[in-house]
Order: sequence, then C-alpha cells, then structure tokens
Amino acid sequence: MNVKLIGYTPNPEKLPAMAAKLTHSKTKPEDLDKSSDFELSKILEHVMKLGHNSVVEHTSFTFAISDVSRSLTHQLVRHRIASYAQQSQRYVNLNEPNYVIPPKIQKDNSMKQAYEKTMSEIWDQYNKLLEMGIPAEDARYVLPNATCTNIFVTMNARSLLNFFELRCCLHAQWEIRNLANRMLQEVKKVAPTIFKKAGPSCKTKGICPENKKDCSLYPK
Repeated sequence: MNVKLIGYTPNPEKLPAMAAKLTHSKTKPEDLDKSSDFELSKILEHVMKLGHNSVVEHTSFTFAISDVSRSLTHQLVRHRIASYAQQSQRYVNLNEPNYVIPPKIQKDNSMKQAYEKTMSEIWDQYNKLLEMGIPAEDARYVLPNATCTNIFVTMNARSLLNFFELRCCLHAQWEIRNLANRMLQEVKKVAPTIFKKAGPSCKTKGICPENKKDCSLYPK
C-alpha cells in the first residue's frame, strides 16, 4: 500500500479559522485575512475543542493511493462526501497478476500457496478470455476482490474526521484501517490543530459504537 498526500487547500488551517471568526464577530469577510496567524490559531483551537467542526469543511485534502485491493475501495467509496477517481478495469488491461494477500494468509505457508495458486489460475483464465477477443470490460468479471487498484481521493477535513472515527477503529477491516492510519499521519503534518485529536470514536468521543468491551481501547 502506498499513500501520499498530493494536494490540499493552501494554508489549510487558516480558512477554517477565518470562517470561525466570521461567525462570532462583526469583521467583514474581506477583512478576515488581516487577522494575525496567532489569533486565528487560537480561534481554530477553541472551536475544535468545542466540537464545532463545520468550519473545517472549508479545507480539503487529496490523496494518491496505490496497490490496495478492490475490497478496500468498495468500502472506501461508501464515504459519500468525497470525490474519487479510480483505475478502470474496463479500459486498463490487467494481464499481469497483481493482488493483495491478507496478513493471516501470508503467515501460513500452506494457505499462502493455495491462495497464490488460485490467483494464478484466475489470471490464466482472464488472459485466455482476452486472447479469445473478449473485451477487458467483460474479462474483468473473473477478477477477485484482491485485485490491486489505484485511486485518487479528495475529502474535506470534516469528512476526514468522520472517516477516521470509523476506520481507525480496531474493529474496522484491517486493510482500510491501515489506509486510514496512514492518511491521518499525512494530514497531521500539514493541519496539526484540526487533526490533533482525530482517531477512532473511543478516542474522540469516549464511546464505542461497536460496544466491544473486550477491545483494548474500550473506554473505561
């Protein structure tokens, strides 16, 4: 899995801070950028502590994600307040085997051998279909959820906070949890105030939506 933050709103914490100041002052919108960085930083820190997260919708982040499974992206696109551009299996010829191996299978040699044999057979059939003149958009039907794919994702900061609450949870599926944690590491570098307390809901709200009392992070 490769995750890279390739673009974001310039001064990603300034715009939300200006928006927060606008709602609680008589300052005209065109004069908000005259506020000092120190003042805006304090305003943003204050509203984030209060949980007034709507202002962070004014800043967004774009990630380039590669070598993840189709299983992961099927989960990822359920987060609807976002923009996506994914590698097409219709237009891209995937004749070379490229797939994700789950860690539990990776650790067991016999399982791994059986898994890799299955993948080899699948790609043999895929390539036979292509050789028979079957278009890639139809041949792709035999490809597994493990097939690697690449995707661009753009989310505003509020959507990301929600995404991290759901997907950084220890009970989230392992692959998308790894993705969420890597994305969180990336945005913390450029927007530390917004994402200071970001993470699973047991960390942000002190509650466990799954009510998994055996979890090591379960709120005491």
